[in-house]
Amino acid sequence: MNRTEGRVKVTGLATYAAEYPVENVAYAFAVQAQIAKGRVRRVDAAPALELPGVLAVLSCEAAPRLAEDADPELALFQSREVAYRGQIVAAVVADSHEIARDAAAHVRVEYDADDHDVRLSSDHPGLYQPEVVNPNFPSDTEKGDVEAGLSAAATTVDVTYETPVLHNNPMEPHAALACWDTEGRLLVYDTAQGTSGSRALIAGTLGLPEEQVRVVSRHVGGGFGSKGTTRPQAILAALASRMVGRPVKIALTRQQMFDVTGYRTPTIQRLRLGADAEGRLTAVEHLAYEQSSTLVEFAEQTTVPTRVMYGTPALRTGHRLVRLDVATPSWMRAPGECPGMYALESAMDELACAAGLDPVELRIRNDPETEPDSGLPFSSRNLVGCLREGAHRFGWEHRDPRPGIRREGEWLIGTGVASSTYPARRSPCKAVATMRDGDVLIQVAAADIGTGARTVLRKIAAGTLGMDPERVHVELGDSDLPQAPVAGGSMGTASWGTAVVRACEDLRRDGKEGRADTTDEVKADAELARHAFGAQFAEVRVSAVTGEIRVSRLLGVFAAGHIVDATLARSQFLGGMTMGMGMALMEETVTDEEFGGFLHRDLAQYHVPACADAQHVEAYWLEEQDGELNPMGSKGIGEIGIVGTAAAIGNAVHHATGHRFRELPITPAKILMARF
Repeated sequence: MNRTEGRVKVTGLATYAAEYPVENVAYAFAVQAQIAKGRVRRVDAAPALELPGVLAVLSCEAAPRLAEDADPELALFQSREVAYRGQIVAAVVADSHEIARDAAAHVRVEYDADDHDVRLSSDHPGLYQPEVVNPNFPSDTEKGDVEAGLSAAATTVDVTYETPVLHNNPMEPHAALACWDTEGRLLVYDTAQGTSGSRALIAGTLGLPEEQVRVVSRHVGGGFGSKGTTRPQAILAALASRMVGRPVKIALTRQQMFDVTGYRTPTIQRLRLGADAEGRLTAVEHLAYEQSSTLVEFAEQTTVPTRVMYGTPALRTGHRLVRLDVATPSWMRAPGECPGMYALESAMDELACAAGLDPVELRIRNDPETEPDSGLPFSSRNLVGCLREGAHRFGWEHRDPRPGIRREGEWLIGTGVASSTYPARRSPCKAVATMRDGDVLIQVAAADIGTGARTVLRKIAAGTLGMDPERVHVELGDSDLPQAPVAGGSMGTASWGTAVVRACEDLRRDGKEGRADTTDEVKADAELARHAFGAQFAEVRVSAVTGEIRVSRLLGVFAAGHIVDATLARSQFLGGMTMGMGMALMEETVTDEEFGGFLHRDLAQYHVPACADAQHVEAYWLEEQDGELNPMGSKGIGEIGIVGTAAAIGNAVHHATGHRFRELPITPAKILMARF
């Protein structure tokens, strides 16, 4: 079945947030702080207001009041305090985008600057233990005697890995178009990964009842988590529209997105592993150091996947957070699992080398019967199956384990492996199925962020009703539709699909309309450990002359329950793996320690893989039957593809060169520095 929205996308008819045709629209452009910490002393808007076409300037000296408990990142112009460089401190509204952008440069903002602190270190005096980490996991866990386990081990490793600031960079910039009607109701066309949650947050920020706000987001050009919660552009558009009495549109520039739409926190991760003479783990300790802003505490769950992966009698995990003068980090594809598994799977490779064991065999020997931290039984766990299938497809048995010995001319060649995991969750959701002239209309406030949600929900509905998919129509992306959770956490299809199945079952009974609310069903789920698993294998070629690294082959095998649509699933896996390649070799946002803010601010500086970089990426999956998930038997697949990729590539680079690189990204300069 072809993508439902394929035709409108390739013909340019799909409408994104900044493209809705609205008459008499005005445009807003943000003015950003030029200091990293301090206060706005004065805003001189006069030079901007004198320009033809300028309608208004919003700032802490002229802006409507917002709710007292508004999210500090959304509480625009409510304070003179500056928390980070790039924070929005004013905005110009004008008749055109060009006029607004030009006028923004004429707004004079004077500051009283304070000394700032933007550097994360593992010995920062401000580090503390957060109470919980995203979304609500305990910060620290411990079982058994880690020190005794390490002392008794035949082989140990004690290693530290670092990952940089990473930015989501979806293709569609963050944009919003806000319109107020004469009765005080607000309509926002927004780039949102979930309209129900966005409506609640916008209404709460503006101090409005939710029923007075409608959020529409029918097409979204990617998000990777950066559109999972409401961003400042939606609030700014609403404030500006109310001030000038006209619809107001704002589209952030790529440079502005680096400052105000979230990012993945940098991490410093220390791992201590011990194994006995047979290669069975005796102890695991994983501690992560991370940053957040002074505005909002966001603690990424970096060490949480270590609580899931391998059996050991002693396990300690923890997080330490420091609040710096930086923007607030947020969700980025596989938050927690992605950086955490990079470190864990790299350390497992180092342990295998130190113990003289094959890294695939080491992982298989330590596959647990139950979830290591909680002791809960798994609903299904097929990591070993993925490792064995992947090893077979990759030709792992022909690998010479000795590092730095395989060479073709200037190219050093190596292979590496790493495991993947991601939780399989679902949230309460509502849906309606209505029979109309022999066709069925499915309505649910889900979001299609480029993943094919319309297509997969249509397929699920058609399968439940026993109908031709061509007679099923799906309406989503509107907060006026039945409430649905965000497209994130790899739980969209599981959550929305459950509601669609139940609504269709109700329709079959009623004949005219079916309704579903899965709140009670989700609450009644048995207490089990539910996770998808995978194994990734990489072959790299490293130039001994230039340090250039080429990923000549990347192969992943995943166990993610029932795959609802093979075409869409393959795209998700390949996309995640390619993004993981970027994490390993290219992606990095450098923080400016002298002035605050970020030095990398566009795609000319922040590099991501192009097609030429990802020529041989393969994705396969095991047929997994799991009746403890949802009516489809599916696990989320949006994020597991990126988990483990960076470790597999890093391990392959070690195998190729004989050098261990513990700081991402692994660039040609780092390769050459290690060799010379």
